[in-house]
Amino acid sequence: MLSSFTQFGSSSGLGALGLSLSSFLIQLITFVIAILILKRFAFKPIMKILKERQETIERGVKLGEQMVQEKKVLDDKVEAELHKARTRADEIIAEAEQTAKVTIQDAESKAREKAELIVKSAEEQIAQETSQARQKLEKDIAELVAEATEALLKEKVDIKKDSELIDRVLKEQRA
Repeated sequence: MLSSFTQFGSSSGLGALGLSLSSFLIQLITFVIAILILKRFAFKPIMKILKERQETIERGVKLGEQMVQEKKVLDDKVEAELHKARTRADEIIAEAEQTAKVTIQDAESKAREKAELIVKSAEEQIAQETSQARQKLEKDIAELVAEATEALLKEKVDIKKDSELIDRVLKEQRA
């Protein structure tokens, strides 16, 4: 039967082209067997690897999207924490400024009080020294008056008369 195909094929258009039907069938069967072998031993593992790669890529994309979302959430949290930190820093600065003002006012008040005490003490000391200077001056004047009176009268006046005379002169001087 093959020979009949060969003869038929040679007289027909395939034979004219230099093709034989038997060769063609053998090549077709070989090609189908090669496809089946490749499908079983090559295409399946290749398709499995390609599918695994595609799944890995999809997981990577999903992971990347998830990381972008997590980054956004974390950025929002960081921004909120920074805002809270800035607000707290502003509060601390305001408290420090207020404390500084109170401290300055207290220091000024204490300095003013101390200055007033120093001035009051100086005024008291001046008044005391003035009083002492007047008493000494009165004593010196009394002695000068006594000496002048004695020189004028050329006699010594007793102490009682001396005192009376000095007191009278001092009273006249004050008035």
